[in-house]
Amino acid sequence: MSGLTADLGTFLANIKYEGMPRDVLTLVRDGFTDTVGVIMVGIPEPVVDIVRRTMIAPSGSKDARACLSTLYTSAPDAALLGGTAAHALDYDDQSLSGHPSAVLVPAILAEGEKLGADGRLMSAAYVAGYEVWAELLRRDANYHRKGWHPTSVYGSIAAAASVCVLHGLPAERAATALAIAASHAGGLAVNFGTMTKPYHAGMCARAGVVSARLAAAGMTAKFDALEHPQGFLQAFSPGTPDLASPARVGTEWYILRQRTCIKKYPTCYFMHRSFDATVKLLAGRNLTADDIEQIEVTMGRGQTTVLVNERPKTGLEGKFSEQFAMAAAVILGRMGVNEVNDETVQRADIQAFFPKVKLNPVDEYDTRDPAHSPTERVVVRLKKGDVLDSGPIAKIAGHADEPLTIEELWTKFKDCTALTHTESDARRLFEQLQSVETLSSVKALPTCRTIFVQNAAIHS
Repeated sequence: MSGLTADLGTFLANIKYEGMPRDVLTLVRDGFTDTVGVIMVGIPEPVVDIVRRTMIAPSGSKDARACLSTLYTSAPDAALLGGTAAHALDYDDQSLSGHPSAVLVPAILAEGEKLGADGRLMSAAYVAGYEVWAELLRRDANYHRKGWHPTSVYGSIAAAASVCVLHGLPAERAATALAIAASHAGGLAVNFGTMTKPYHAGMCARAGVVSARLAAAGMTAKFDALEHPQGFLQAFSPGTPDLASPARVGTEWYILRQRTCIKKYPTCYFMHRSFDATVKLLAGRNLTADDIEQIEVTMGRGQTTVLVNERPKTGLEGKFSEQFAMAAAVILGRMGVNEVNDETVQRADIQAFFPKVKLNPVDEYDTRDPAHSPTERVVVRLKKGDVLDSGPIAKIAGHADEPLTIEELWTKFKDCTALTHTESDARRLFEQLQSVETLSSVKALPTCRTIFVQNAAIHS
């Protein structure tokens, strides 16, 4: 058994917590911490209720807590609900042209609870999924422009990789799990700005659990499913020359070179740098929307391909609209959970500002994450003739190269859990997640008793 799929199976069979660089632990801790926080703030979103009512509530299984609540369900369905909630507000971390933690963490928490996995095993599982995702990404990073959502192209396979580690599958079974998961891959970018986009993360988390379980039970699949001429890479990346090159996992750690970006705002990350820069550019100038003739934003073509909603009408559409980002920067000066909603997006002054925004796409690619251009630029032209220029914008707080401090991460976590936890309970959960590798089991994480209360009595 040789080739890319087999090599990844061997990597998964051999990865151990003790063999990982200690530097990865900060990234693992932040991945779990931020994801649990955005799960909690995503709970009230309509898509979470829809998934719970149609997929979770009828279940009679009691494998794991759904979103660390009193509602018990099957581990695959707990992963589904957790992934959907994690991505519901688009507030989850970003890297690898997608949202790895929103897929990996829910799958690990759900199946890890079922299996009794401890923090070290959970940490190794997270890194394993991240590495497999990155290994596939380096072969083709242009999925957005093809109409695919990279999170749901890579997510099923990466989640399966994580769950293989939890199960301790041997190389052949792990390779089989990846091959099964490859048949779950997909997800259309056209559904950005709808409830289906966060469902992508949930369905991948679930598919990862299911694929590993099926492989463990003896289901067969091709051992070259990823690199075969009729396999995963060729199907999603026809004509790409680097389909069958040897895997680099185990010889280098992608997670240290392609770190996650923790979001400051609950929208597509492609909007963040320009929004942040515009707020700073206008600070203290006492300008109104009427004072502005035009805002021109220069960013990568990969970003403009995703930010397609020039005239958004809903909060979900606003999450993928550079026009809304600029309107929010000028009129509101903020773009938080309380601003990215239907009512705000539909405000007359917000809508009236959209035509003033011009996008200038450029074919430049960031080597860390090719979905982005290396820098962006915002130029504000005032009616009186003055021009305000941000200059090149490479990063903001929370970017992989400018990570949030522990206190900044705690502030976000506290805000995300304000409706689900007391501040003291949130602090306890935060501190446990910030030392996730020391947990005796997933069950050591406290249960939240304020969510899904109506259904919890049926299943607990």
